[in-house]
Amino acid sequence: MYLADEHRYDKMPVRRAGNTGFQLPAISFGMWHSFGENANYGDTRDIILKAFDAGIFSFDLAANYGPGSYAAESLFGEVLHRELMPYRDELVISSKAGFHMWPGPYGQMSSRKALTASLDRSLKAMGLDYVDIYYSHRFDAETSPEETAVALDDLVRQGKTLYVGISNYTKPQAEAMIKIFKDLHTPFVVDQVSYNMLNQTANDDGLFDMLAQNNAGAIAYGPLSEGLLTDKYLDGIPEDVDIHWSNEFVLDNGRDKMVQKLQALNKIAQSRGQKLSHMALAWLLHNPVITSVITGASKPEHLNENIKAVQNLEFDPEQLAAIDKILKA
Repeated sequence: MYLADEHRYDKMPVRRAGNTGFQLPAISFGMWHSFGENANYGDTRDIILKAFDAGIFSFDLAANYGPGSYAAESLFGEVLHRELMPYRDELVISSKAGFHMWPGPYGQMSSRKALTASLDRSLKAMGLDYVDIYYSHRFDAETSPEETAVALDDLVRQGKTLYVGISNYTKPQAEAMIKIFKDLHTPFVVDQVSYNMLNQTANDDGLFDMLAQNNAGAIAYGPLSEGLLTDKYLDGIPEDVDIHWSNEFVLDNGRDKMVQKLQALNKIAQSRGQKLSHMALAWLLHNPVITSVITGASKPEHLNENIKAVQNLEFDPEQLAAIDKILKA
């Protein structure tokens, strides 16, 4: 029978979204990749339990995570019910709807029907009565913000989620939703966005300042830019490297120039006694509006590497200025 490490909360900083009661570990565990229909239960169990033992109590899921709709949620549900249910009140379990879930017009986007039906499927897949936070996974240009916001608010009132969030919303899109949430008194807490050293779009468009002004937080996914911000590409970036749609533009100036940036950043990381990946995660967390950074891992050793980032989260002004100069070059 699994017993959690009794010192787990000594290992990981906990951060708050604005002035809300919503708190997350500095690093959350995301199940976007490697947890689909062909995933191995034993390996998945080991990595989830090691994450929890390390102080990671936030597990980020979505309807389309797998591959295979609801596949990651079904697998997580197995581990949850076999091992983690005694700790359910400590966990933050999320789900999202908006990307492909099932065929037809309601199998994507953020209509009332899509959000409601998908959460019911997610709850069934995980064997839960409620999730801790439920997101509109992407902005729906053809559905009014009012419909999406009211649907999320209703799901809170039905007891199916405790908090709500939005994901991949820009500043104006998020601002419109937050206004409605305030009128409804909906417990909105975070906007989850693609954000890393190489992709600072979310900060540059004023999203983070707006969230801070509204006492909400941001969660950064893709923090290592699909592996660019690791040791893997310090000697070159192959042509067949797959970059997430939200980060594709970072290579617009050419792969050779990117390698030069990575090498310069790596020198600063070494001066801090860190790997590039550790510094990249720590850099995200120096911004107080970032409530948590989502990292994935297919093996326990990958998870252990990511966790090392929290051992040194402090930056002096000179380091921040040097990093900024490299990134803007």
